[in-house]
Amino acid sequence: MKRIIFVAIILALFSSGCKTSKSSKASAVAPKTETTAETKVFSVPAPTQGVRENPISDTMYEPAAKSVSMRSEKFTMSAEDQAIYGSKNFFIIVGSFSSNENAGKFKQELIQKGFKPIILNSETGYYRVCVDSFNDEAAARSRVQKIRNEYPKYADSWLLIKK
Repeated sequence: MKRIIFVAIILALFSSGCKTSKSSKASAVAPKTETTAETKVFSVPAPTQGVRENPISDTMYEPAAKSVSMRSEKFTMSAEDQAIYGSKNFFIIVGSFSSNENAGKFKQELIQKGFKPIILNSETGYYRVCVDSFNDEAAARSRVQKIRNEYPKYADSWLLIKK
């Protein structure tokens, strides 16, 4: 009885091994088909050699300007800042903090660097540190790019739109 079971197992292993070898042999011997399509050759024109008149303005060599992200929120500011900046609609944000104390420390750092920052208390609970404000969106975007270029540390600055 044990011999019959042993032989059955060996035959099962042998037959399963043969199936895989037969299928691999069949795929290896598959007939090749000839293709009569012509080989296509592509050529790239040689670059023109010459001196550019103004290579600094060539955008190929300048890093792509990172787009200015924008967010619209309701916020409040101190009465003093409200009198000065209350009519503005676009605010350049260089820092956001969950603590007013941390926003105040960051504001002091920015004052030492020549900015005139204000703190905006956002409806989301964050204290936004603003370094400039505008009524014109194009001027605000331009200022964000200028800050990013002059101060790489603030490359993540963004634009807040008053709701």
